[in-house]
Amino acid sequence: MTTTHYTGEERKKRIFAIVGASSGNLVEWFDFYVYAFCAIYFAPAFFPSDDPTVQLLNTAGVFAAGFLMRPIGGWIFGRLADRHGRKNSLMISVLMMCAGSLMIACLPTYASIGTWAPALLLLARLIQGLSVGGEYGTTATYMSEVALRGQRGFFASFQYVTLIGGQLLAVLVVVILQQLLTEQELSAWGWRIPFVVGAVAAVISLMLRRSLEETSSAETRQDKDAGSIGGLFRNHGAAFVTVLGYTAGGSLIFYTFTTYMQKFLVNTAGMPKKDASYVMTGALFLFMLMQPLFGMLSDRIGRRNSMMLFGALGTLFTVPLLLALKTVTSPWLAFALVTVAMCIVSLYTSISGLVKAEMFPPQVRALGVGLAYAVANAVFGGSAEYVALNLKSMGIENTFYWYVTAMMAVAFLFSLRLPKRAAYLHDDH
Repeated sequence: MTTTHYTGEERKKRIFAIVGASSGNLVEWFDFYVYAFCAIYFAPAFFPSDDPTVQLLNTAGVFAAGFLMRPIGGWIFGRLADRHGRKNSLMISVLMMCAGSLMIACLPTYASIGTWAPALLLLARLIQGLSVGGEYGTTATYMSEVALRGQRGFFASFQYVTLIGGQLLAVLVVVILQQLLTEQELSAWGWRIPFVVGAVAAVISLMLRRSLEETSSAETRQDKDAGSIGGLFRNHGAAFVTVLGYTAGGSLIFYTFTTYMQKFLVNTAGMPKKDASYVMTGALFLFMLMQPLFGMLSDRIGRRNSMMLFGALGTLFTVPLLLALKTVTSPWLAFALVTVAMCIVSLYTSISGLVKAEMFPPQVRALGVGLAYAVANAVFGGSAEYVALNLKSMGIENTFYWYVTAMMAVAFLFSLRLPKRAAYLHDDH
């Protein structure tokens, strides 16, 4: 690992750039997840039905549609970032998220405008899905390019600090509103407040991002292959497949132990909802704090070794951990087991964006990172809960544990394809 001497001013500038880029990431994920946590309150306003399950299924369908927009967002914003600069892409993505949130906050209900209400809700979510699909690749690219050399793993880890932070903040805002407002007030108008908060936060992030310095050069932006799908697959197809391979397993295990785990503890282990919420909030908070530590570890041992450890430990411990969690009765033991799982996942999440960025040259970096992530995430991450619940309903829940294990073995095999020294951004690992 090489270290580089920066002036105090240069260090300050680069750290501010990391804060500016990751602030928007926090806002993006806050806005995206607020929808999931508030759905229980606003579902009747958009999908009138006597059956609350039908209402929740409809809102879940709209949530899934946002997920499916991610690959398109990864492509559009990746192209934009590679051809017109990272800064422009970062500003437009957070502006779109702001527009989507503001739209949901102000939407008339079904009682006012009939079927236009759910249609406009879907449109707002599609805008947000596009935005969050574009955010990941551009943020990962920008943060990897601006991070201090020799400490790239540490600084790039803040992408997931803010991603998890956005989820936690969304939960926190809803919990605060639950203390301050009655159930009736929350269902009538209170659910709109988090979306207003998200829109205001997006404006603040936009101001921060306006002062960011561009990290791509005019030369790479004018390259004939800049942001081109043809150029990406023609010259870097093998790198794209490698990134797709380990991101599939990484996304699947991430969603298994974060968003699905709360339902798993309630439905499978029979834990009271409140206990499951406490376990997951505490575990997610620890998970967020772990990211910089595992990022620093990758600076010491190398990205390839971190990824191989992730694949190997995930393959060995997924089934034992899920079998233990299936029969767990103590919330403390559940917390300990989930935390162990999150330590394994952190080997990947802390350097997730960076290890992808190091695989592509600057002219197709944002596109390569964003598109590979979005496709693998939409197919494997987005379907994790659906696959798990379907297998459970068929009475073969344990099959899901082996499915995650198989994908972790795939991630390990693809990690072996990582070069010992990154082909690009190769001044540390």
